[in-house]
Amino acid sequence: MTVKTVTAGLALLLAAACTAPTPPRSQASAAASTVCAPPHGPPGAETATTIDVIEQAYFCILGNYYSGATLDARSLTAGFVALTQELNRKGHDVPEATMPALTGDRKADWAAFEAVYRKVTDQVPDLRERLAVVTLEGIVAGLGDNHASWAHDVEQPPDYYDGDGYGLGLQANVNGAQVNGNPGVALPPLFVTTVQGGAARAAGLRPGDIIESINGSAPFIDGKATPAIAALYPRYPEARPVRLRLLRQTTGRRWIVTLKPGLHQRDLSALQVVQSKLLEDGIAYVRLRGFSTDSADRALKAISRLRTGRTLTGVVLDLRGNGGGSPLEAIRLVSAFVHGKATAYLCTVDGSCETLRTDDTVERLDLPLMVLTDRSCASACEHFSSAVKDLGTGRLVGTRTAGVISGPAQPYLLDNNTILRFPVRHHLGPDREVIDRIGVPPDHYVPLTPEDAAAGRDPALAKALALLHK
Repeated sequence: MTVKTVTAGLALLLAAACTAPTPPRSQASAAASTVCAPPHGPPGAETATTIDVIEQAYFCILGNYYSGATLDARSLTAGFVALTQELNRKGHDVPEATMPALTGDRKADWAAFEAVYRKVTDQVPDLRERLAVVTLEGIVAGLGDNHASWAHDVEQPPDYYDGDGYGLGLQANVNGAQVNGNPGVALPPLFVTTVQGGAARAAGLRPGDIIESINGSAPFIDGKATPAIAALYPRYPEARPVRLRLLRQTTGRRWIVTLKPGLHQRDLSALQVVQSKLLEDGIAYVRLRGFSTDSADRALKAISRLRTGRTLTGVVLDLRGNGGGSPLEAIRLVSAFVHGKATAYLCTVDGSCETLRTDDTVERLDLPLMVLTDRSCASACEHFSSAVKDLGTGRLVGTRTAGVISGPAQPYLLDNNTILRFPVRHHLGPDREVIDRIGVPPDHYVPLTPEDAAAGRDPALAKALALLHK
């Protein structure tokens, strides 16, 4: 849900198009549609990505993306830089790889760009498919929008089944939305918060262990997160072993381990979207790991069960690590605590906004509410958190949310049966504030430290309970 710079965005967008190679266009391909539409049912088998698919994606974005009307095709220059860099990485350079003059006319500029692009890619026919994929990936990445994506070539690890996790078998305090959507919010030190299994458990890692380097690179430089952190969360099939240098503060031990990514069976609790239990003094604790279908109703049913035969004095809703999901589920859940209010606004680039309101058919709980948040609470989780804060229905405890809430992503089917997603409107909070790339600040700042993780302490939960007991 975040657009960095419109100009730079399209620059890379079209830049990506610079990298997409394809043979000369036939009459049939010339008729290929540059129009895109939402898919009707599952797409067919994926076919090759070509310059025509890239053109379709380009005009799809110009015509439908939140700020597509303001994107400037003259930003192709930065895209052409990306093309030449990819050629360089592959050990090639092409005399024809010079940027054409552009005028600002979108169709004419695309035609000029495509002509040069084809001359370039004709020189390296063996790279056509790879260059096309890199191009379209660059288009999406160039938007700088954390809710824009291109789904293609999705593979699962061999023998993957429900209940498996894939990776190193650990979670760190910097993860998920921070690594992929808003790395600038990450704070040092980097440390293990959870050991899930797999290589991390076999190597004897523990919560609280500080990760001093990843494959020889520092996770933070001058207090800013580096791309090295992404290696902690490898994706199949390109994953390689990861070498970590670790410090265990409780003993002063420093050592190096090499962890090989693989399948590992996760604890059943990690697979449950909703977990609940009764805490001391009649406080209901509900952990919600995502806003998936029916998650709001499941959370409310869990509270209702805990309320049966007793008087509840409050609710602690734990949204730490909640990566988001359906805005409708976020609205239903917040509607259990307040009625008759706007929970968010979805706005176009010209300032025209749609109001999202509470669902007043949801029965109110009329209980004090504490919400635990962290930097991995993203998207719909931030929709909920900002509504709680702005509407005064509860208090947030923990740390600021992820700042990854550009806007709900709309899917579009491309001619090669891949799915392009991006927001057609951008999200604003109930007070019309921008949350994307900023996050929702807690009412009570209670960060987790390596010492807390090592000792198994939960200072945010302890603070929330103390506030409910007042």
